[in-house]
Amino acid sequence: MRYLGSVFRSTLALARSKNITRFSVCSFSTSSQREKQKKGILELLAEKPVIGDGSYVVTLEKRGYVLAGTWTPEASVVYPEAVKQLHKDYIRAGSDIIQAFSFYGTDDKLSFTTGKGKKVTYSSEEVNESACNIAFEVAGDSGILVCGGLSPTPAYTEGKGKEFVQGEFRKQIEVYKKKKVDFLLAEFFGHIVEMEWAIEVMKGAGMPIATTMRIGICGDLDGVSVEECTLRMAKAGADIIGTNCMYDPAIALKTLKMMKDTLDKNDLKVFLMAQPVGYHTQEIEKDTRGYIALPEFPFAMETRLLNRMDVHKFARDAYNLGVNYIGGCCGFEPYHIRALAEELAVERGCRPPGQDMSSGFESLKDSMFEEQRVRGNRKYWSDMKPGTGRNESVLLSTIDPVPKK
Repeated sequence: MRYLGSVFRSTLALARSKNITRFSVCSFSTSSQREKQKKGILELLAEKPVIGDGSYVVTLEKRGYVLAGTWTPEASVVYPEAVKQLHKDYIRAGSDIIQAFSFYGTDDKLSFTTGKGKKVTYSSEEVNESACNIAFEVAGDSGILVCGGLSPTPAYTEGKGKEFVQGEFRKQIEVYKKKKVDFLLAEFFGHIVEMEWAIEVMKGAGMPIATTMRIGICGDLDGVSVEECTLRMAKAGADIIGTNCMYDPAIALKTLKMMKDTLDKNDLKVFLMAQPVGYHTQEIEKDTRGYIALPEFPFAMETRLLNRMDVHKFARDAYNLGVNYIGGCCGFEPYHIRALAEELAVERGCRPPGQDMSSGFESLKDSMFEEQRVRGNRKYWSDMKPGTGRNESVLLSTIDPVPKK
């Protein structure tokens, strides 16, 4: 497997042996440097852990720019400044990649009813072009990669067939080719068959292909096992495979371990990618619906949020497993991405751009309060058991049953 090169491992060992803890900011300074030094996603993954970005639809819904329920990306057209700011936040937090905000960006999905009852429809071309323009404007000469995304279509579950579904994907990919995104990502797919249809179209674009499914340890929505989904994505032509959304880091890593074992057993050489939700979801580990089955979804999920130490642990565990593309999905805010980048700073050889306003745990040593000064070390935060601030007599929520068909 090509999870990490031996040369990089040797360099990392040398850094640790010399107690190197300070690194440069992860960025390039000029356009000429960017053109000379910018590497593709597969080249980067072969060298070091790559930090992805995080939540878009959920975060923008909280900020008032996405309609809950439809979760579609009209904000790329209507509120471009909101999308632009979120991209900037992820880059400052340490993301190496930003994804054009075009989730659910197919023509068969892009119609919704506003809060005032007005039906509005935007074209796939319009949304995807605007999303790419925003992403490239923000990335500028920084060396940040821009990813073009595909997501599930209503047409698949409506039974409209392979030709129609692939036609929806092609319209998006034509925009991505024109805009020259750095690679393609098919994400949030719940059915391996639809994923294979997407990969078939993506291969014609001549770009690296990443694929992630919204699956846990029980496999896809049709009962296809994790192992079979893994083999089918890899054999269909994906360069990067993994999981995204629906489950927390712990469940995601269990699933990814199953994927890794399958790849190793079959000597398949692809990279692994993890983008879990930013919430604790342990009770739905074996529920194929994922976190949307929780009664708190979507308006009361905040009490389940991961804290930054949870994310530090996730980054370390994912890296140790052999996952080299590490990011987040719904609920993963910029501060979570920053925790990923800080945890793997030694392995990556740099700290995130936001380091000018942070010296990590040590920053607390300068506090005027003794209670904070004694917490200015990693051990305190690793050992700390967070409370909820709630009365212990408050009953825990229960999961909604699977609706009868």
